[in-house]
Amino acid sequence: MDHLNEISKTIALTMGVGWASGINLYLAILMLGLLELTGNISLPADLQILGSPMVIGAAGLMYFIEFFADKTPGVDTAWDAVHTFIRIPAGAVLAASAVGDVNPVLELAAGLAGGGIAAGTHAVKSGTRVLINTSPEPFSNWTASITEDLVVIAGIWTALNYPWLFITFLVLFILLMIWLLPKLWKGIKKVLGFIVRFFQKNKHHQS
Repeated sequence: MDHLNEISKTIALTMGVGWASGINLYLAILMLGLLELTGNISLPADLQILGSPMVIGAAGLMYFIEFFADKTPGVDTAWDAVHTFIRIPAGAVLAASAVGDVNPVLELAAGLAGGGIAAGTHAVKSGTRVLINTSPEPFSNWTASITEDLVVIAGIWTALNYPWLFITFLVLFILLMIWLLPKLWKGIKKVLGFIVRFFQKNKHHQS
């Protein structure tokens, strides 16, 4: 039974860091780093570097910047676009590191799974923001951003303390993501089509 519990903890942490990275990478690193530094958790050897004051400081600075960028209409979408190349690889690396010193094949599998989940959560986050930005008021951005931060904190806490519960929620999230992504893509195509038509109309009037 203890062995099964250890496996569930490893799976929850591995998939949890990948999932959280796709939503808010810097907050995830900051939270894990602070918990490690204060002795509240003991991360796998390859993740203990997150408890370094330098890593915590860098993550805190980037989270501070993202906190405001993520709540500004238009800026949040540009920020998400740039972080497509950061969140997904980071999610893969963190997930691979979370399994500890094991068979390289398992590390690779964990990295691929973590990167895939990070890609999915990032796609849901960024796609939702594109649609939210069609609203002229800024409050929906603030609400979405703060909700995402709270979800990351709650998700990591659940993964560390109730791994089976987190795994159950993650399976449900993946099913929701499979259903939601095609609908988000349709909405995004409509938004992009409107923008293209708007610029084409202006160009036609100017000529």
